[in-house]
Amino acid sequence: MVAFAGVDHVSFSVTDLDRSERFYTDVFDLIRVMDFGNGRILLHRHTGFMFAIATHDGAQGAPFTELATGLDHLAFSAESRDELVAWEKKLHALGITYTPIRDMELGYHLNFRDPDNIALEINAPNDVLAAWLAEFKQREVPQQEIESRLNEYLASLASDPASD
Repeated sequence: MVAFAGVDHVSFSVTDLDRSERFYTDVFDLIRVMDFGNGRILLHRHTGFMFAIATHDGAQGAPFTELATGLDHLAFSAESRDELVAWEKKLHALGITYTPIRDMELGYHLNFRDPDNIALEINAPNDVLAAWLAEFKQREVPQQEIESRLNEYLASLASDPASD
Protein backbone atom coordinates (compact mmCIF):
# COMPACT_ATOMS: atom_id res chain seq x y z
CA MET A 1 0.00 0.00 0.00
CA VAL A 2 1.25 3.48 -0.86
CA ALA A 3 1.22 5.80 2.14
CA PHE A 4 2.53 9.18 3.14
CA ALA A 5 4.51 9.91 6.28
CA GLY A 6 2.77 13.16 7.23
CA VAL A 7 2.45 16.72 6.01
CA ASP A 8 5.73 18.07 4.67
CA HIS A 9 4.87 21.74 4.27
CA VAL A 10 2.19 24.24 3.50
CA SER A 11 2.56 27.31 1.30
CA PHE A 12 0.44 30.46 1.47
CA SER A 13 0.22 33.27 -1.07
CA VAL A 14 0.58 36.53 0.85
CA THR A 15 0.56 40.23 0.03
CA ASP A 16 3.61 41.27 2.08
CA LEU A 17 6.47 38.81 2.72
CA ASP A 18 8.06 40.80 5.53
CA ARG A 19 4.78 41.28 7.42
CA SER A 20 3.80 37.63 7.02
CA GLU A 21 7.24 36.39 8.02
CA ARG A 22 7.10 38.48 11.21
CA PHE A 23 3.63 37.14 12.01
CA TYR A 24 4.50 33.46 11.52
CA THR A 25 7.89 33.65 13.22
CA ASP A 26 6.38 35.50 16.18
CA VAL A 27 3.35 33.23 16.56
CA PHE A 28 4.85 29.83 15.78
CA ASP A 29 8.54 30.42 16.59
CA LEU A 30 9.59 29.61 13.03
CA ILE A 31 12.97 30.49 11.57
CA ARG A 32 13.69 31.49 7.99
CA VAL A 33 15.82 28.92 6.19
CA MET A 34 15.52 30.21 2.61
CA ASP A 35 14.64 33.40 0.77
CA PHE A 36 13.90 33.17 -2.95
CA GLY A 37 13.02 36.86 -3.33
CA ASN A 38 9.36 36.20 -4.05
CA GLY A 39 9.09 33.40 -1.52
CA ARG A 40 10.49 32.27 1.79
CA ILE A 41 10.67 28.96 3.60
CA LEU A 42 10.19 29.04 7.35
CA LEU A 43 10.91 26.08 9.59
CA HIS A 44 9.73 24.91 12.98
CA ARG A 45 12.94 23.54 14.52
CA HIS A 46 11.35 21.00 16.85
CA THR A 47 8.97 19.31 14.41
CA GLY A 48 10.68 19.95 11.08
CA PHE A 49 7.45 21.38 9.69
CA MET A 50 8.12 23.77 6.81
CA PHE A 51 5.92 26.76 6.16
CA ALA A 52 6.34 28.66 2.89
CA ILE A 53 5.06 32.11 2.05
CA ALA A 54 5.12 33.57 -1.45
CA THR A 55 4.04 36.56 -3.49
CA HIS A 56 3.02 36.22 -7.13
CA ASP A 57 3.13 38.66 -10.05
CA GLY A 58 -0.42 39.53 -11.03
CA ALA A 59 -1.85 38.39 -7.69
CA GLN A 60 -5.25 39.84 -6.81
CA GLY A 61 -4.07 41.17 -3.46
CA ALA A 62 -7.50 40.84 -1.91
CA PRO A 63 -7.78 39.51 1.66
CA PHE A 64 -8.29 35.78 2.04
CA THR A 65 -11.80 34.45 2.31
CA GLU A 66 -12.81 30.89 3.11
CA LEU A 67 -15.87 31.51 0.91
CA ALA A 68 -13.73 31.04 -2.23
CA THR A 69 -13.05 27.51 -3.42
CA GLY A 70 -9.79 26.24 -1.97
CA LEU A 71 -8.43 26.46 1.53
CA ASP A 72 -10.95 26.92 4.34
CA HIS A 73 -8.44 27.09 7.19
CA LEU A 74 -5.26 25.50 8.47
CA ALA A 75 -5.28 23.85 11.88
CA PHE A 76 -2.23 23.21 14.02
CA SER A 77 -2.14 20.56 16.75
CA ALA A 78 -1.90 21.06 20.47
CA GLU A 79 -1.74 18.28 23.05
CA SER A 80 -4.36 19.57 25.47
CA ARG A 81 -6.82 22.28 26.35
CA ASP A 82 -4.24 23.61 28.83
CA GLU A 83 -1.86 24.18 25.90
CA LEU A 84 -4.61 26.13 24.16
CA VAL A 85 -4.87 28.37 27.21
CA ALA A 86 -1.14 29.08 26.85
CA TRP A 87 -1.65 29.79 23.13
CA GLU A 88 -4.50 32.16 23.97
CA LYS A 89 -2.17 34.08 26.32
CA LYS A 90 0.52 34.24 23.63
CA LEU A 91 -1.88 35.53 20.98
CA HIS A 92 -3.16 38.13 23.45
CA ALA A 93 0.40 39.25 24.26
CA LEU A 94 1.12 39.61 20.52
CA GLY A 95 -2.03 41.70 20.02
CA ILE A 96 -3.61 39.13 17.71
CA THR A 97 -7.41 38.96 17.61
CA TYR A 98 -8.73 35.46 18.34
CA THR A 99 -11.91 33.73 19.34
CA PRO A 100 -11.97 32.35 22.88
CA ILE A 101 -11.28 28.64 23.16
CA ARG A 102 -14.30 26.69 22.01
CA ASP A 103 -15.17 23.38 23.66
CA MET A 104 -16.58 21.16 20.94
CA GLU A 105 -17.82 17.58 20.79
CA LEU A 106 -14.43 16.06 19.98
CA GLY A 107 -12.02 18.63 21.27
CA TYR A 108 -11.14 22.24 21.72
CA HIS A 109 -10.10 24.90 19.26
CA LEU A 110 -8.77 28.42 19.16
CA ASN A 111 -9.26 30.43 15.95
CA PHE A 112 -7.44 33.52 14.64
CA ARG A 113 -6.29 35.03 11.34
CA ASP A 114 -3.00 36.04 9.80
CA PRO A 115 -2.29 39.51 8.31
CA ASP A 116 -3.91 38.46 4.99
CA ASN A 117 -7.00 37.21 6.84
CA ILE A 118 -6.08 33.53 6.33
CA ALA A 119 -8.03 31.48 8.84
CA LEU A 120 -5.87 29.59 11.33
CA GLU A 121 -6.76 27.27 14.19
CA ILE A 122 -4.98 25.50 17.00
CA ASN A 123 -6.82 22.34 17.97
CA ALA A 124 -6.54 19.84 20.82
CA PRO A 125 -8.50 16.58 21.05
CA ASN A 126 -10.59 15.73 24.08
CA ASP A 127 -10.10 12.39 25.85
CA VAL A 128 -12.66 10.61 23.65
CA LEU A 129 -11.05 11.67 20.37
CA ALA A 130 -7.53 11.06 21.71
CA ALA A 131 -8.51 7.48 22.60
CA TRP A 132 -10.10 6.93 19.18
CA LEU A 133 -7.03 8.30 17.38
CA ALA A 134 -4.76 6.00 19.39
CA GLU A 135 -6.97 3.05 18.51
CA PHE A 136 -7.02 4.01 14.80
CA LYS A 137 -3.21 3.80 14.84
CA GLN A 138 -3.38 0.27 16.28
CA ARG A 139 -6.03 -1.30 14.07
CA GLU A 140 -8.19 -0.71 11.04
CA VAL A 141 -11.60 0.37 12.24
CA PRO A 142 -14.37 -0.18 9.68
CA GLN A 143 -16.17 2.95 8.52
CA GLN A 144 -19.49 1.61 9.78
CA GLU A 145 -18.05 1.15 13.29
CA ILE A 146 -16.63 4.68 13.25
CA GLU A 147 -20.00 6.12 12.24
CA SER A 148 -21.88 4.02 14.80
CA ARG A 149 -19.55 5.04 17.64
CA LEU A 150 -19.71 8.68 16.67
CA ASN A 151 -23.51 8.63 16.52
CA GLU A 152 -23.72 6.93 19.94
CA TYR A 153 -21.28 9.41 21.43
CA LEU A 154 -23.09 12.45 20.02
CA ALA A 155 -26.43 11.05 21.22
CA SER A 156 -24.98 10.60 24.72
CA LEU A 157 -23.91 14.26 24.74
CA ALA A 158 -27.38 15.38 23.64
CA SER A 159 -29.05 13.41 26.45
CA ASP A 160 -26.57 14.49 29.14
CA PRO A 161 -27.96 17.47 31.10
CA ALA A 162 -24.40 18.39 32.14
CA SER A 163 -23.54 19.11 28.50
CA ASP A 164 -25.99 22.06 28.37
